[in-house]
Amino acid sequence: MDAASLSSSLSASTERTQWRSRQPLSKVGPAVFMPSLRNSSCNAPSFRQTGDRFIPDRSAMDMDVAHYLLTQPRKEKENNEVVSPAKEAYRKLLAETFLNNRSRILAFSKKPPTATEGMLTALYDCASSNQSKVARTKRYIPQSADRTLDAPDLVDDFYLNLLDWGSRNVLSIALGNTVYLWNASEGSTSELLTVEDDIGPVTSINWAPDGQHIAIGLNNSDVQLWDSSSDQLLRTLKGVHRSRVGTLAWNKSILTTGGMDGKIVNNDVRVRNHVVHTYRGHQQEVCGLKWSGSGKQLASGGNDNLLHVWDLSMSSSNRGSNENQWLHRFEGHNAAVKALAWCPFQSNLLASGGGGTDRCIKFWNTLTGACLNSIDTGSQVCGLLWNRNERELLSSHGFTENQLTLWKYPSMVKIADLSGHTSRVLYMAQSPDGCTVATAAGDETLRFWNVFGNPEVAAKSVAKAASSERFPNYSRIR
Repeated sequence: MDAASLSSSLSASTERTQWRSRQPLSKVGPAVFMPSLRNSSCNAPSFRQTGDRFIPDRSAMDMDVAHYLLTQPRKEKENNEVVSPAKEAYRKLLAETFLNNRSRILAFSKKPPTATEGMLTALYDCASSNQSKVARTKRYIPQSADRTLDAPDLVDDFYLNLLDWGSRNVLSIALGNTVYLWNASEGSTSELLTVEDDIGPVTSINWAPDGQHIAIGLNNSDVQLWDSSSDQLLRTLKGVHRSRVGTLAWNKSILTTGGMDGKIVNNDVRVRNHVVHTYRGHQQEVCGLKWSGSGKQLASGGNDNLLHVWDLSMSSSNRGSNENQWLHRFEGHNAAVKALAWCPFQSNLLASGGGGTDRCIKFWNTLTGACLNSIDTGSQVCGLLWNRNERELLSSHGFTENQLTLWKYPSMVKIADLSGHTSRVLYMAQSPDGCTVATAAGDETLRFWNVFGNPEVAAKSVAKAASSERFPNYSRIR
C-alpha cells in the first residue's frame, strides 16, 4: 500500500466517522472536537476533559487513528502478498510519523492517583480488625454449677415463685415458712423472717428496685413488705386476694400481685388505700407476672393456659365497671404459662414458656400481637432469662430432662445444655451484673451457674455497645 492510497482511505474514513459521531451528539450539546490525522493529539487545541477516569472519554480520542488501527490489520490479512523490505521499512516510517507510536484505541481522561501511605495503612488496619472479629474465640460455658448450696424444705410447686436476686447483690429464697438472705458479695447467710403455720408457707418473694425492700406473698392471701437492712416488717397488705399470692412484680412504687383467685392487682405501697388498678382476665391461678423495661406493659400468665399483655394506660380503677382492659390475649399455649421474659434489647419482644403438655417457647410482638416464633423444647418450661450482653436466652426445664438450655436468638440454635439438678428446675434468678444465674429445684439444692460470661468482659461489651450505638433513643420495632 502506497502513501497516496493510505491518505485517500483515511480521508474517506474520517468523513464517515465524523458524520456518524456528530449526529446523535448534536441534540445534547456542541459538536465533539475531532482532530484530523495530520494534527497530532499533542498539537490539538486545548479543551476541557470530563468524565470518570475508568470510563473512556470520547473527547480525548483520535477517531482517525482509531479507525486506522481497527482496519489496518484486516487489510494486511487480506493482502497476503510478499512485501519487499524497502516497502516494509517505508510503512513503519510512515506509521511512526503519523501515529507518533500510538497503539491504544481508547484513551482515558486521567491517570489513576497513586495510593498514599496513609490510605494503605488504613486499609490494613481495617482488614486486621475484621479478621480479629471473625477469629474471636467462642465464649467458654461451664457445663457444671460453679457453686451448690443446700435448700431444705423448698416447696416443689410449679405455680410459685420462691427465688429472687436483688440489685444490692443479695439473693432471697423461701424455704417453707422461712425466708433466707444470701449475700453474694460476702457469701454470708441470714434469716429474714419466719411466719406461723396458719399463714404460711411463703408462696412468692420479689425484691423492690432499690434492693433494700422485699415483698413476701403468703398462703393466706396476705402480702408483707419488709426492710432487709433492719429486718423490720413495714406493712401488711390484706384483703387484696381471696387465696394464696403466687407471683409478685414491682414497677417503681407499684407492687403487682397475682393470686389463685385469677385476679391481678396493682398496689401503690406509698398510700393507705393501696389498691389502684385491678386486672381480670384469668379464670384460674395467676402464676407469672413481668413488667416490661419501660414499665408501661405487664405480661401475665396463668394456669388457664392464657397469656395476657396489659397496658398501664388502659388500666381501670378498682371501683370501675370495666376490668377487662387487656391489650393482647394470647391462647397459643396448651399448658400453664409461668415463664415470662421481656427482651432487654427489643422493647416490644416478649418470650413465654408453657408447662408439661405444651413444652414450647413462644416469642410475641406486643406491638402488633403477632407470634414471631415457636420452639418445642421437649420438656416443661419453668423459667426464662435473657442474656443482657448477648442475644441469648436461657430456659429452665422440668420433666423429663431437668436441664438448663442456652439458646441463640433469633435462630434458636441450641448452644449448650447444663445438667446437674435431679428434679425439675422450678425457680431461676439472675445476678445484678447479668452474668450469674441461680436455680432452685425440687431436689432441694440451690445452684449457681456462670452461664452468661465474666463480669469484666460483660461490662466492657455493654460500654462498647452504648458508645457505638448511633441512635440510643430510637425505639427498635422488628
